[in-house]
Amino acid sequence: MYIPKAFQQEDRATLHTLMHHYSFATLVTQHDGLPFASHLPLTLRPDDGPQGTLVGHMARANPQWRDFTPGQEVLVIFQGPHAYISPSWYAQHPSVPTWNYAVVHAYGVPQIIDDRAELYTLLQSLVQTYEAPRAQPWPFDLPADYLQQMIQGIVGFTIRISRLEGKCKLSQNRPLGDQQRVTVALEHQGDTLSVGVADLMRTYVLGRAEREEAKAREA
Repeated sequence: MYIPKAFQQEDRATLHTLMHHYSFATLVTQHDGLPFASHLPLTLRPDDGPQGTLVGHMARANPQWRDFTPGQEVLVIFQGPHAYISPSWYAQHPSVPTWNYAVVHAYGVPQIIDDRAELYTLLQSLVQTYEAPRAQPWPFDLPADYLQQMIQGIVGFTIRISRLEGKCKLSQNRPLGDQQRVTVALEHQGDTLSVGVADLMRTYVLGRAEREEAKAREA
């Protein structure tokens, strides 16, 4: 991924947070010499390996799992919030429009889960993760014969992450005043994506920029 230095994000905790919050990911492999993508929820085990491990499953009818070969890395893309940035929000003119966003690329070699008990635990953990915020979580209480039938129709896998790339393009290349105006403008737009980008800017850009400016004034 092309990552200008201003937008590079290398902090593992930050990348893991983005992967956790935006866990519906895109898994990319090579299939018969062509790119092949599946869109899947993936659970991150942050302490399993130096960079963490991803856990997921796909339909057995999906041919992508047959591309999981020893030593062959796959790419998993986690897309965070993104929003159009209008040049009308900048103090300096002329300026051009752009797009702010956060994305994480995870690479690793997949391993298929053959053990039925481990696959059941994977499914149970996935359900618990996404049911937890609900007032009355679904208890995963399926009849045994139905559960076994469903399990036979999927392929579980893990991906031990070998490397992570993070890009948070959040107006870091603009003056502090522009960053502040962009953040406020996004918040005023009120849609989920715009507010999400504004939250990221307040968390990862504005606080640091404002501290650096205050330190420069003191000097």
